[in-house]
Amino acid sequence: MTTATATNLKQVPLLKRYANLTSLILIVSVAVMIVVSIGNPSLLVNTLVTGGMWALMAGGLALVFGVMNIPSFVHGDLFMIGTLIALYIFGPIQSLIQGDPQNAALKWAGPFVGMVIAFAVGAVVGVALELILFRQLRQRSRGQWVMNTFLLTAGVGIILENLAMIVFGNLPKGISRYWDVAPLKILGVPVGIDRLMTFVIAMVTLVVFSIFLQRTRTGRAMRAVSMDETGAQMAGIGLTRIYQLTLALSCGLAALAGAVLLWQTPFIPTVGTTPLLLAWYVVILAGLGNVQGAIIGGFLVAMVQQLTGFYISLDWVDVLPTAIIILILLFKPSGLFGSEVKGIWEQ
Repeated sequence: MTTATATNLKQVPLLKRYANLTSLILIVSVAVMIVVSIGNPSLLVNTLVTGGMWALMAGGLALVFGVMNIPSFVHGDLFMIGTLIALYIFGPIQSLIQGDPQNAALKWAGPFVGMVIAFAVGAVVGVALELILFRQLRQRSRGQWVMNTFLLTAGVGIILENLAMIVFGNLPKGISRYWDVAPLKILGVPVGIDRLMTFVIAMVTLVVFSIFLQRTRTGRAMRAVSMDETGAQMAGIGLTRIYQLTLALSCGLAALAGAVLLWQTPFIPTVGTTPLLLAWYVVILAGLGNVQGAIIGGFLVAMVQQLTGFYISLDWVDVLPTAIIILILLFKPSGLFGSEVKGIWEQ
């Protein structure tokens, strides 16, 4: 490489390089899925469905890390709480639907009740975590913040899992489906309504979430805090409100993911372990604290899972993403999209 070329490369804005990398990854990924789906369209359908859920989990995880530097390991238990709430809310509604099968409004809208309540309960739990735990820790000590909050969230997760085990037992509890409707054919593949609705719910939620962060005043304030907490405070942004809202949204999204996937992942106390690990895979893949990168990464991880399960073995579905994460940590610790979190190395 000549000196002139090296100089020109240095002059390329860093964000432009990341944008080019993002575009390249997306183009290659879309091309791979198009080629694969020609022979097996079900792989594309499964990637979209599971990718939407991993994006929900990872988006909330990246948000709380980016804004508050909290490596949350309680997100899997919020997923578990979501499945539990949806199970007990949808049970009576399902009985009403079976008693009046001609009630089309109840038949279609009924499943959403449990999902909305699960999101609300998750949000309340998030606010409670901020008020009871993180605020107290912040007031007493900011030293070793990342490690302390990691241990704190891991401990809370263990407590919640054991409480769930004591109260509800260890046996799986779930439903076969939310919507008792015949499957639709998409690309020649029969797709169950629950799978289709899972994708639609995930997409609508992610779009609303992205618009909130990008277009609203509160969303811009949250992004400002993630970039420079002191500067945001000097600009008049109330950190207390931002912290509470951040944890409310983050935990609410995790609970919503659990509620939406109840038909696929029945409730057991440890049901959130795999979603939590996969969400962390996605966050590391995208870059710590990069919310939009995490949304993209959710679909990338889902694609790797589906291709691995189909062409190699189902036993390798979680192994290959782990190997990819190890390689990324070795060669590009800041993630594919190069995100860095404020003060992470100092804390």
